[in-house]
Amino acid sequence: MGKTRTKYTPQFKLKVVLEGISQQDISGTSRRYGVSYNLLLKWRGELEKSGHVIYEKAQDKEQERLEKKIEKLERVVGQKEVELSLLKNFSDFYASRGT
Repeated sequence: MGKTRTKYTPQFKLKVVLEGISQQDISGTSRRYGVSYNLLLKWRGELEKSGHVIYEKAQDKEQERLEKKIEKLERVVGQKEVELSLLKNFSDFYASRGT
């Protein structure tokens, strides 16, 4: 039978990584918690790469959300402008044929 994968909570991962870093003993920490050394290194790399996110201000996240919303609205407005232009052209074409 195959080995089932263990799912670790983010809190557990952070606790184990911080302990390994603070004690400068990743190998010992991995043995103590029964987590593979390579997996612990992966978690440490993820923390180093994206740990700054927890310090981002809520305003930064809100601004990013609003900027994405503005981009979406600008695309919608652009599409509507194209549709209006096409309708105007059709209207002008049929109006000119009728006279």
